[in-house]
Amino acid sequence: MIISEENILSLIPQRPPFVMVDQLVSCDEISSNTTLLIKEENVLVFNGEFSEAGLIENIAQTAAAGLGYMTQRSGQPILTGYIAAIKNLEVFALPEAGDVITTNVSIETQIFEVILITGSIRCKGEVIAKCEMKIFIKK
Repeated sequence: MIISEENILSLIPQRPPFVMVDQLVSCDEISSNTTLLIKEENVLVFNGEFSEAGLIENIAQTAAAGLGYMTQRSGQPILTGYIAAIKNLEVFALPEAGDVITTNVSIETQIFEVILITGSIRCKGEVIAKCEMKIFIKK
């Protein structure tokens, strides 16, 4: 594990109650992997299920955690990113409160302040969601 739940806030601009990643499990220049325990009190849990919006935000925050880790390692400040576009979103299942999801994000390309990523979320060994995302980085 690279960054624990206690330290994840040092990598992402989001703050409770809108934090959708618990741990940064692995990270390099291209990919990042996080976990999240879905809690009943999560603001994006409805009727015991983590919503589609929660899944999208989890992918975005996984990207943010990876970028935050890499910029922090190089001595740079954490940057803020914004979802500019979501493409080919597929949601196969919604995780329930008590489930742990594992998210993988890979950077496909970066052009100036725009990063194109692919993200996928697994729960209980199965892919439950995936998408492509364009993220604008505010410098």
